Amino acid sequence: MNNNASASKGKILVFSAPSGAGKTTLLNHLTDSVPNLVYSISATTRPPRTGEIDGTHYFFMTKEDFERKAAAGEFAEWETVHGNSYGTPRAFIDSVVESGRHIVMDIDVFGKLKFDKAYPEAIGILIIPPSMTHLKSRLRSRGTDKDEVINLRLQNAKTEMEAAKNQGKYEHTIVNDDLETAKVEAVELVKRIVEEGRNT
Repeated sequence: MNNNASASKGKILVFSAPSGAGKTTLLNHLTDSVPNLVYSISATTRPPRTGEIDGTHYFFMTKEDFERKAAAGEFAEWETVHGNSYGTPRAFIDSVVESGRHIVMDIDVFGKLKFDKAYPEAIGILIIPPSMTHLKSRLRSRGTDKDEVINLRLQNAKTEMEAAKNQGKYEHTIVNDDLETAKVEAVELVKRIVEEGRNT
């Protein structure tokens, strides 16, 4: 492979985390802090919420269009949640990477197992809480969920972290014990990954 051609392409960075680990906050900070990072846009069959713009927040499409694209292999991975389908369009990823910019993906652990088959070169970054006790406290402090919902999220988090450890491909892990420290660590890590691409 031509190293110069490889270096000129952008990187694919896939972030996964259990609910409550602070992933969304970290990703928003990352895209504001590191140049040439593009936040991935998913396709969905759910209707737009107030203020959401097609092509900015999601690619909104009908169920029929989504199913046709899924059958044609146009999504790197996709799943149906609560009756609505969500997918990662290959064309969007490819256009960003080919332009030399870097794409940041927000995909859960099980989605990433599928995604890695389409993009084995993707770099996995797992964000985890320091402990399940810490995660439980963080979920409770939100004050938005009932105990049974919190318990379900905790069980899902345990299942996800076990799958990430045993089946996943994550080259890097960030322990979000202190949010400000985790922000600094995430920015430094991504900048280092991007620079490695330029220096090869």
